[in-house]
Amino acid sequence: MSAINNAGGGGPAVGLAANSWGQGDGPDPLIRHQHGSVGAPVSRIDGPLKVQGRATFAAEFVMEHLTYAALAFSAVAKGRIATLNTSAAAAAPGVVLVMTYKNAPRMKPMPLFMTAEKAAGGDNLPIMQDDKIHWNGQPIALVLAETQEQADFAATLLDVTYQTEPSDTDFEEAKRKGTKPGEFMGEPLKLEIGDAETALKQAAVWIDARYSTPRHNHNAIEPHAATVAWEGDTLVVHDASQAVVHTAWSIGSVFGIDESKVHVTSPYVGGGFGSKTLWQHQVLGAAASKLAGRPVRITLSREGVYRMIGGRAPTEQRVAIGADRDGRFNAIIHTGVVAMSRQNALPEPFILATRGAYQADAFKLDVEVAYLDMLANTFMRAPGEAVGTFGLECAVDELADKLGIDPVELRILNEPAKHPTEGRPFSSRHIVEAWRTGAGRFGWAKRSPKPGAARDGEWLVGMGCATATYPYYRMPGGAARMTLTKDGHVRVEIAAHEMGMGTATAHVQVTADRLGLTLDQVSFGYGDSKMPGAVLAGGSQQTASIGAAIVAAQHALVTELLVLAGNSSPLAGLKPNEVGGLNGGLAELANPTRYESYASILSRAGREQVIVEANAPPPTELQNWSMHSYGAMFCEVRVNPITGETRVNRFLGSFDCGYILNAKTAASQFRGGIIMGLGLALMEEAQFDGRNGRIMNPSLSEYHIPSHMDVPDIDVIWNNIPDPHTPMGARGIGEIGITGTAAAVANAVFNATGKRIRDLPLTLDKLM
Repeated sequence: MSAINNAGGGGPAVGLAANSWGQGDGPDPLIRHQHGSVGAPVSRIDGPLKVQGRATFAAEFVMEHLTYAALAFSAVAKGRIATLNTSAAAAAPGVVLVMTYKNAPRMKPMPLFMTAEKAAGGDNLPIMQDDKIHWNGQPIALVLAETQEQADFAATLLDVTYQTEPSDTDFEEAKRKGTKPGEFMGEPLKLEIGDAETALKQAAVWIDARYSTPRHNHNAIEPHAATVAWEGDTLVVHDASQAVVHTAWSIGSVFGIDESKVHVTSPYVGGGFGSKTLWQHQVLGAAASKLAGRPVRITLSREGVYRMIGGRAPTEQRVAIGADRDGRFNAIIHTGVVAMSRQNALPEPFILATRGAYQADAFKLDVEVAYLDMLANTFMRAPGEAVGTFGLECAVDELADKLGIDPVELRILNEPAKHPTEGRPFSSRHIVEAWRTGAGRFGWAKRSPKPGAARDGEWLVGMGCATATYPYYRMPGGAARMTLTKDGHVRVEIAAHEMGMGTATAHVQVTADRLGLTLDQVSFGYGDSKMPGAVLAGGSQQTASIGAAIVAAQHALVTELLVLAGNSSPLAGLKPNEVGGLNGGLAELANPTRYESYASILSRAGREQVIVEANAPPPTELQNWSMHSYGAMFCEVRVNPITGETRVNRFLGSFDCGYILNAKTAASQFRGGIIMGLGLALMEEAQFDGRNGRIMNPSLSEYHIPSHMDVPDIDVIWNNIPDPHTPMGARGIGEIGITGTAAAVANAVFNATGKRIRDLPLTLDKLM
C-alpha cells in the first residue's frame, strides 16, 4: 500500500484552476508552480518524426487506387467560358477524368468564414457549377490521372476561350467608384471619440501622413494539399488544415451531408498563417473522387497557391497625430481604404492596434472598402495589426522627430492607464518594462537622434523602434477528452492543430504539471475532427482555448477519481478543490502526505482506465478586461547611399506576453514572426496587374521572401509576468512578432538616411 501512504518526492501539489476566468476567480495555480516542466525549453515532441521523414503530411497519405489531380485556371478576371474543349486532355495517357462545370456534381457554395460558428470557406462562390468567371485564377477544370505528371501534362491540353465582361481590377478606379464601410467580426471598423480633426488643427505639434502597404501572398513551406476518398457515404479528407472541425462542417454543407459523415484529419501542417482553412481545392478533390469512384490527391503548385488561396489585401492609410509641446497626444486619426473581393468578409482591419496603443483625448478611426474582381483576400499573420502598426508606429516616430523627443520616451509618455477607447482595465500590461529592458539590452542610448550621423565605412547606420501589439482571444468551442490508464499514463485529445508552433509539446508540459506526471507519461492527440472541441488555430488563441479545455477536463477527472478512491483512501472526504496533482497521483494541498497514486486508485476500483470529457467555459474574461500581448521592437540597419541596398544588421524583440510555457518554442515563434515582418518591410509584394487582375509573380523566384542571408541575429527576451486572468497566465505569441517590425525597420532607415519611406516594401529604388 506504499502507493497510498507515500507521496514520494518533493515539490508542492498543483491545485485545480478555477473552471472559469471571470471576475473573482484567482490566478491559475500553475503560475506559482516552480518545480515542473512548464517554462522549460523542451524540444518539440514531433521533431524526431519530422527529421526522420516519419511525419505524414496531407499529400503523403497512401491509399489504394490513388489518383492525382491537376487544375486549370481562368486567364480573365470576369466573364464566361465561351468554349472548353476537353477531348485532347481526356485522351491523354493515364487520364481518368476531366471535370468541368458540365459534369461536376451539384454542390452548394462553401459557408463563408465568420458567417457561422463552424464556417471555414475562403469564398462563397459556386464551385465549378456554371460557366461564370469571378477572378483571374479561378479553377475552370480538374484533370485526374494515374500520376501527377500525367495530370499536369493533360491539363495543358485543355482548349478554352472566354467571353469577357467589364471588371473592376484597378484599385484607383475602384476607389473612384465609391467605397463602403468596413466590418470585422460583425462590428464596424469605425470609431470616433471627440472631435479629432479639430483637436489636430489645434495641436501645438502634429504630423499628418499617408502610408501604403501592398498585396501579400501566403507562402507556407508546405503548399496546400489534400488526400480525399469516399468510403461509402462518408468522406475522408486528409488535409493541411488549421480548422479540422470547421472544415468537416463546411464540406458537409457543400455536399448536403451531416458533418458526422465527413472525417477530416491534419496531423502535421507545414505552416498555415491564416491560409490553411477551406478553399476550393479540397471541395474539387472530393467532387472528383465522387465522380471517379477513387481516392484523389490534390496538391497545389506554388503558382496554384497564388491563383486560388487568398492573401493580404493592399491598404492605403492616413495617420495623423496631434500633441502638446511636451509630447502628450491629444488627437489620433487613423483612416484609409483597403481592397476587398465581393465574395469574402475580411477587409484588412488596420485600425485594430490603434484602438488601444496610446492615450489621447480624441480618436477618429475608419476603414473603408473598395471592391475588386479578384481572388478573395483572407487572414494572414496578424491581419490588421501587421500593416496597421506600420502606419501608426512610423507616424509616432515622425512626431518624435518633430518634437525632439526620444521615440522610446514618447511612447512611454503616452502609455494609457486603461484601454483608451473602450475604458476597460488591462488584465496585465507591462510594456513599459519591456521598453526599458529592451532599450538597455539593445544599446538604444548609443543611437544618435540626428539622421545620417552614424557611418560604418560607406554604409549609413541607423536605429529604429516600434510598439508591437496583438489582442488576446479565446474563442468558444474548446473541449477535451482525458483518458487515464491504470499504469498512470494520460492521453489528452482535442480537435486542435500543430502547424510547427509547438502546440502539442507545450500542452504535454501543461498537462504533466497539472496532473503531477512526467512528460513521458502524457500524450497529446490533435488534428482530427472526430475529437472533442472545435478549436481554430488562428488569432493566437489556440493555447488559451486548449488550456481552458484541459482545466475543464481535469476537473471532471479529479471529481471521478475521488469517487473511485472511496472511504478507504487517504483522500476520503476531500473535495476536488482541496487536492492537486503530485508525483503520479493526488494529494491534499494542505497536507501532501494524504496521497494516493492514480495507479492505486484505479487498481482498487478494478478499472483499466477512466475517460472524461468536458467543455471549456465561455471566454468571460474578455468581457471584463482589455487583454493583449505587447512588444518593444528595436532594429539596426545599414543602408548603402550609392546602391540603396538596405541590410538589417541586428534586431531585438522585448515581449510582454504573460507566462511563457516553453522557452524554446516561444523563442522560435517570436523570431518567426519577426522574420516574416522583415519580409513585409523589405521585399514582399504581389505584383497585381490592374489591367486584368492577374498576379504576375506567382513563384518564390519572383515573389521575394527573406532568405538566410537577409536575416540577422535576432535577440528575443520576455518579462514572463503571468496574466492573472488567463489559463496558465499565458497570452498569445504566434502573431505578435510580425507587428511593429516593419515600422521599426522603416524608422531605422530614416535614422540612417534622413529619408522617410511611407510605402512598403522598402526597396532600393526608393532610397537611391
